[in-house]
Amino acid sequence: MAKSPRSRPRSKKTPARPAPQQRRSLFRTTLKWLGTAAVWLVILAMAAGVWVSIGLPDLEDALKIDRRPTVTILAADGAELYQAGDLVTETVTLKDLPPHLIQAVLATEDRRFYRHFGIDPIGLGRAMLRNLRAGRIVEGGSTITQQLAKNLFLTPARTIVRKVQEMVVALWLEWEFSKDQILTLYLNRVYLGAGTYGVDAAAHRFFQKPAARINTYEAAVLAGLLKAPSRYNPVASPERAHARAKTVLANMVAAGYLTEKKAAEAARGIQVAVVSAPTGNARHFVDWVLEAVSDYVTAGGRDLVVKTTLDLALQRQAEAAMGRAFLAADRANMKAGDGALIALAPEGAVRAMVGGRDYGKSQFNRAVQALRQPGSAFKPVVYLAALEAGMTPATPVVDRPVSLSGWQPSNFSGKYEGRMTLEYALSHSVNTVAVQLAQKVGPAKIIETARALGITTDLPKDAGLALGTGEVSLLELTTAYAVLARAGMGVWPYAITEIIGPGGVVLYRRQGSGPGRAVPAASARTLTAMMTKVIDGGTGKHAAIGRPAAAKTGTSQNYRDAWFVGFTPQLVTGVWFGNDDGAPMKRVTGGGLPARTWAGFMGAAHQGLPVLAFDDIGDDGKPGSGSFWGRLKNLVGSGAETPEPVGENRAGD
Repeated sequence: MAKSPRSRPRSKKTPARPAPQQRRSLFRTTLKWLGTAAVWLVILAMAAGVWVSIGLPDLEDALKIDRRPTVTILAADGAELYQAGDLVTETVTLKDLPPHLIQAVLATEDRRFYRHFGIDPIGLGRAMLRNLRAGRIVEGGSTITQQLAKNLFLTPARTIVRKVQEMVVALWLEWEFSKDQILTLYLNRVYLGAGTYGVDAAAHRFFQKPAARINTYEAAVLAGLLKAPSRYNPVASPERAHARAKTVLANMVAAGYLTEKKAAEAARGIQVAVVSAPTGNARHFVDWVLEAVSDYVTAGGRDLVVKTTLDLALQRQAEAAMGRAFLAADRANMKAGDGALIALAPEGAVRAMVGGRDYGKSQFNRAVQALRQPGSAFKPVVYLAALEAGMTPATPVVDRPVSLSGWQPSNFSGKYEGRMTLEYALSHSVNTVAVQLAQKVGPAKIIETARALGITTDLPKDAGLALGTGEVSLLELTTAYAVLARAGMGVWPYAITEIIGPGGVVLYRRQGSGPGRAVPAASARTLTAMMTKVIDGGTGKHAAIGRPAAAKTGTSQNYRDAWFVGFTPQLVTGVWFGNDDGAPMKRVTGGGLPARTWAGFMGAAHQGLPVLAFDDIGDDGKPGSGSFWGRLKNLVGSGAETPEPVGENRAGD
């Protein structure tokens, strides 16, 4: 019997090879697991994308700027006085901008802008390394695209989710827009401080010109604002802005955009580049206008351009005159804490306004808001009522003791001069005569006359009214004098001539010239002629300006208020000095500091203007329509004789 062959034992070191069918099964299993994992990864990625996208704004809407309406206030000549709200100009393209502005931004914010895909790993790594070496944050790693993405969010929260969202939007921007389009969006959308959005708006705000015309240094200033707009504001912090601009110029050298020589030359531009707020900006006036147009602003939140009556040359002269007055008052220790000046064209247009000593310290507008006792500056109202009651400049009156509800008013000199004319009593501000006139015509008639002249404040209903014991604003009293300057035609003071909305639509345009006849022309002309004597030898002799002018001084009890209000055929101006708390000044009278201030301003304001007589003003209140005989009379004088001056009265005139 044959033996069966012995089977060879299998080596322990040699694994058994799977059959081909087994290998195919393993491959399919692995592929299935990989596929499943890929599906889950896609699901997780989609879930993460949805999670990250929660809270993202609508990207098309986010490109629109949500801002406060802009109100631009213009002077009478079209010069910009002030701009309130946020400023956004028309969109500018890269072709509209000078190369050095684009280079300044790229050199400082994102030198690899044209080489990355919205996120710059190289720049991010470099920033992280620098921050680690410095031990603090000295450089950010955000690209311009990421910064634009960040600007699209309504909230500036710093969270991981928000950072991922920022990257998502950055990638979307790079997918949807070209590099030039992204840079254009950024330069038009970025906030640069002082309520400005975009480089063109910032150039207008800080340099009063479009971005297309800025020089290299100005471009560096704007690029420097990107880091911290408020900190590097060139108007509020010029030294910081200059230091930051020099850093930007150094960045431009490092990026190859400038030579060191050109950068050094550009850095010297600080002397002419950074423009501060213009002089004569009349902030009290601006606030008054802004309050007047507030209803137009809130109606739809629209941008407005407001054209005003302010004459910048007169405004500067008014500020200069008041500045000199405050300096003189301080040197002489007059204790005149504040003051105001307002100048009107006779038909009511406000040409200049100084509402106080220092707008930065007090925004209270003393030309409009303050109600003060006018003292003897109210007497023209009393005398006008007397003229309408039938008296004349030559009517004899007697300066004698009078009693007023147990009070006996007296004159500044403490003396009584006896018989005099009505004209003389006004020009020398005789208190006792004013009280007698009030007693004769009655307080009701005086109040009626005051209302006709435009005075609306509450007034006392007794004869003490004649000495200015009621309260008025400087604007109202000056407006009352303007009625006299217009031969009795009514005056509505105004500051706005036109309001223009979006698209150039005219929302308001002033029409008309006032309320018509306020007081009889003959009475107004007679009173004006009497008031010229105040300057020609009366209590206002320090206010002479070498041309026909009519005025009245006023000082309230204990020198709490000092006034001088007067006019020529071309301009009406009121000046007031006092203290907000009503504290007495040191013997400041209307014929002193206010009269000299008025003369300083009015003398400068009339430089180059023709000399007009009051008879050149027609009964319609307009110059050039007066009679020939009236002009001749003004040239030769009225011929009326007046007594010699007797000094000042108790009101301080």
